[in-house]
Amino acid sequence: MPPAVEHPGSSAEFSARTLRYRPELLAHCYRILGSIHDAEDLVQETYLRAWRGFDRFEGRSSVRRWLYKIATMACLTALETRSRRPLPSGLAAPSDDHRVPVADREPSVEWLQPAPDSLFGAGGDPGTVVAGRAGVRLAFIAALQYLPARQRAVLTLRDVLAFRTAEVAEMLDTTPAAVDAALRRARAHLAAERPLEDDMTEPDDESLRTLLDRYVDAFTRADATALVSVLRADVEMEMPPIPTWFTGRDAVVGFLGARVLRRAGAWHMVPTRANGQPAFAVYERTDGSGGGYRAYGIQVLTLAGPRIARITVFNDPGLVTTFGFAPVTAVSP
Repeated sequence: MPPAVEHPGSSAEFSARTLRYRPELLAHCYRILGSIHDAEDLVQETYLRAWRGFDRFEGRSSVRRWLYKIATMACLTALETRSRRPLPSGLAAPSDDHRVPVADREPSVEWLQPAPDSLFGAGGDPGTVVAGRAGVRLAFIAALQYLPARQRAVLTLRDVLAFRTAEVAEMLDTTPAAVDAALRRARAHLAAERPLEDDMTEPDDESLRTLLDRYVDAFTRADATALVSVLRADVEMEMPPIPTWFTGRDAVVGFLGARVLRRAGAWHMVPTRANGQPAFAVYERTDGSGGGYRAYGIQVLTLAGPRIARITVFNDPGLVTTFGFAPVTAVSP
């Protein structure tokens, strides 16, 4: 609903004309900011500004384009005082030996966050769902973080949302020539930095369920060797806010076996979707006598055909509630 502020216009009219775009605006702000929490704040600010200016909206552009202009400018202003949000793979080289010392957590770094698919229009208008989810895969969002703020905005508005050059120029208060120049630079940079994950595809539904069941079963039973058959030989794993990350099946399985999968029943995993990819809300068994589980974080899997190509473990318990799950659970595996 629109913010509760005095306004001479119609709340019902404002809601009818604008609220349908909220999921895709949230996805847009998330692409630019790399944080689902910051994106939600900026979308709220977008609707507040739009509500206050609704009586002056003269219809020279569509309501959708008008909202995107407000949202984009709000994001660019916010980025003036915020640093980019990387993943560990964007800061240092990986290790192929699980025995290396794991670096201390980096609390000073604002890390990239995953985003629940459910926030991008699930259950709504099909066109909005498609527009909201397009271009939110982790590899793409991580690569966007390397672009200057205005290049991020131009690339997402042109290549993800398919606005015309003249429309983007009007949104950003610049010229079509400047938009085209920024787009060329952004595309060139993205082509050099963007991982191969962009081209990876998931198996069919039945094969996907089987793969994920085997993955969860390995965690539940603390059987690291069972992971070998579901991981690619060149699998990678990163665990923000821990900067150390690993490449290669031997390193990933070795790390999980030695430091994570130490006893059966230590982990409980609830399936979900994040960034258009399979994901899990992860719970860790508590040491108390009740035998419950507390939120640990979110795992996002990148698949290449029938195997897992990347495991991204966001070690942030707060993200579990962001995904709509309880902070604690009594469910036993």
